Amino acid sequence: MYLTGFADEAGACIDTQIKATQTLGWSNIEMRRVRVGDEEKNLTDISDAAFDVVAGKLEDAGVTVNCFGSAIANWGKLITDPFDSSLEESRRAIPRMKRLGSKMVRMMSFKHDLESDPFDNDAQGFEERCRRLRELVAMFADEGLTCVHENCMNYGGMGYLFTQRLIENVPGLKLVYDTGNPVFTDDRTKPAPYPKQNSWEFYSHVKEHIAYVHIKDGTWPVGVEKPSSTFTFAGEGQGDVRAIVKDLLDSGYDGGFSMEPHLAVVFHDDSVTAEADVKFSNYIEYGRRFEQLLSDIGHPV
Repeated sequence: MYLTGFADEAGACIDTQIKATQTLGWSNIEMRRVRVGDEEKNLTDISDAAFDVVAGKLEDAGVTVNCFGSAIANWGKLITDPFDSSLEESRRAIPRMKRLGSKMVRMMSFKHDLESDPFDNDAQGFEERCRRLRELVAMFADEGLTCVHENCMNYGGMGYLFTQRLIENVPGLKLVYDTGNPVFTDDRTKPAPYPKQNSWEFYSHVKEHIAYVHIKDGTWPVGVEKPSSTFTFAGEGQGDVRAIVKDLLDSGYDGGFSMEPHLAVVFHDDSVTAEADVKFSNYIEYGRRFEQLLSDIGHPV
């Protein structure tokens, strides 16, 4: 077992991300977005010069990017969009992963079609999704790298049945299970109007395919006119974090747990901001509280 996290939630600057990681006594970052000088982009998209700076600073600090937090096939891309962009992202990511010593790349299964029947294969472009994912997974596998699919705002994130279908149709695809995403996501395995997903139920149906875990938690109110999500520290929300982490570790899981707090800053919402010191302190507190959770369930770091 090892601990890591989306250190861009502590701060965008590469120096801040390294400082947060070292403050926690960890040696890994799941790098997503990073700033070098005036340039701030996903690790896949920063310039070669900026990437060289990032790689050099990480090497000097003894910090590894355990998972390459790419935007490949994510919720911002439609299955009807040209496939070329995903292929180009992958071709850029592979040599960068090799230089950083990263073995996993986070990916998704393209944005879902919320206006159509989730089980309508034609409307959801299921066959094309699987064809594209098979090509992407094979591309990385040929280089000794593993693609891990996140249950987020994409086809596989509509419910455990849809993730299972991807696993069955895309050889070599593994999962990064996000404990918090089900709390805020409609369960399209059930009839409309869709209830929110149950994190434990989703987890229990895909457990054997999980290679990595994102730690996120929160609550979704029931019976209010305009419900909205509230993010919490791990174990304090409806994401079944404590039960899932204990079950995994009791079962012999020896992979990573990656912090994605979403407390001081919500990555997908530019309207949610926080002062730099608040973001940094929040990330540190989140990591330390998760370490305490691990001790409480009998699996101290």
